[in-house]
Amino acid sequence: MTETRLVHIVDDVPELDGRAESDLTMVVVLDGFLDAGKASGRAAQHLADLCDGGSVVATFDVDLLHDYRARRPAVTFAQDHYEAYDAPRLVVRLLRDAGGTPYLLLHGSEPDVRWEGFARAVRSVIERFGVTRTVQIASVPMAVPHTRPIALTPHANDPALVSGRSPWSGELRVPSSAQALLEIRLGEWGHPALGFVAHIPHYLGQLEYPKAAAVLLEQVERAGRLTIDLSGLRAEAEDREAEIETYLAANAEVADVVAALERQYDSFARAEESGSSLLAEDQALPTGEEIGRQFEQFLAGLDDDDHRDDKQG
Repeated sequence: MTETRLVHIVDDVPELDGRAESDLTMVVVLDGFLDAGKASGRAAQHLADLCDGGSVVATFDVDLLHDYRARRPAVTFAQDHYEAYDAPRLVVRLLRDAGGTPYLLLHGSEPDVRWEGFARAVRSVIERFGVTRTVQIASVPMAVPHTRPIALTPHANDPALVSGRSPWSGELRVPSSAQALLEIRLGEWGHPALGFVAHIPHYLGQLEYPKAAAVLLEQVERAGRLTIDLSGLRAEAEDREAEIETYLAANAEVADVVAALERQYDSFARAEESGSSLLAEDQALPTGEEIGRQFEQFLAGLDDDDHRDDKQG
C-alpha cells in the first residue's frame, strides 16, 4: 500500500496553481492526544469558520488511519433507529487570512496507525502545492494556574526557526505523536516545520479553553506571516474566564487550590530569575481530574440555567 492511497489531492486548484508569490503556509492541527483544553481543535475550527470552511483540496483515507475501537465515533439513536453518524475526517482546506493571503489547514483526527505513511502523504501535499513552511499547534495539561500567562513550548526541525525561549532545559523523554514524527520526517526531507505547544491548567484540560486557542493563533500569525481576526475568540475567552471566576467565588476549596498553584508558579518564576533551584515548594494538591470534574458540573449548571431562561423568554 503506497502513501498515494492514504490521501487524495485535488487535481485542479486554480487559487494556488501558477501563483506569482512563492510563500505558502500550512497549519497542522490533529485532534486527540495533544489537545488539552480543546485549545488547538478550537483554534482550527476558528480558522475554518472565518472562511466558511474554505475548500477541501486534499482528503486522507481515515479508514486506513483510524482505530475505531479505541476512539469510537459518536452516533445518535433516535427512538428506533441510528442517525447522524459523526465520521472522523482528516482533510486539508484552502483558506484565506484577513488580508486575502491563501494558506492551508490540515485538520482532523490524529492517525492511530501508519504514521510513517501519513508523514509521506503529508509530504506529497506539501510538494504538490509548494508549501514553504508547516506550523503545528497543540496543547498539553500542566500544573499551572489559569490566572497566569499561558506558557508555550516552541519547537522546530531547524534551530533557526525556533522563536521564543523554551521553558525546558536538557532532554525529556515523552510519548510520541504523529505531529512529532511529522516534524522529524519533514526536516529529513528538507521541508521547514515548526510548532507551539500551549500549557493548559490541568484542572481545565477537559473543558474548552478559548484563551489558549487565541494564544496559539497569535503564534500562527507570526510564524505563518498571516493576519487572523481573533476578536470573536477573545470574546469567548473573556466569557469563559468570567465563568471560572464565578465558580471560584462560590467554591473556596477549589479557589484555595488555584491559589496554591499560583504560589507554586510564582516561586518557580522567582527561582528561575535568580538562577537558584527551579523546584518550587511542594504543595498537596488535588488531581487535575478531580478539579476538572467540579468545573464541568459547574459549567453544565450554567448551560441548564441558559436553557431555562430561553424557555421562559
